[in-house]
Amino acid sequence: MPAPSRYAVAADVVVVAESPTPAVLLIRRRNPPPGWAIPGGFVEPDEDLIDAARRELHEETGLKPPQLKQLATFGHPDRDPRGRTISVVYGARLQSAELPAAGDDAADARWFPLTALPTTLAFDHAAILAQVVPRLAG
Repeated sequence: MPAPSRYAVAADVVVVAESPTPAVLLIRRRNPPPGWAIPGGFVEPDEDLIDAARRELHEETGLKPPQLKQLATFGHPDRDPRGRTISVVYGARLQSAELPAAGDDAADARWFPLTALPTTLAFDHAAILAQVVPRLAG
């Protein structure tokens, strides 16, 4: 029997705030590939998926939502130009937008109204948002 293939695993977090206007939290990537993205990153070898999601969200935005819910998994072979990466996507819904503080791999972190998202998002994050945001938005 051949050895199993090895892929990178990422945990990403879509955070939606209801007020002052429905918005989603995005980070501007500090490292290639450039662009706006959902907060998240690679899962460490000794880390549970949800712990990785919480860690990455906090490192990149300073936020710690009280609850995260696993919503979807994305694994198209071409979703990440750096190599095969499977992303487990979590979601959080906040009543009001908390002030983010960019850190770690994020050069910037800010809220975008759901009606005015950046035209170009990194990876397959436009598709992720299209699938996940309706489940989080009120």
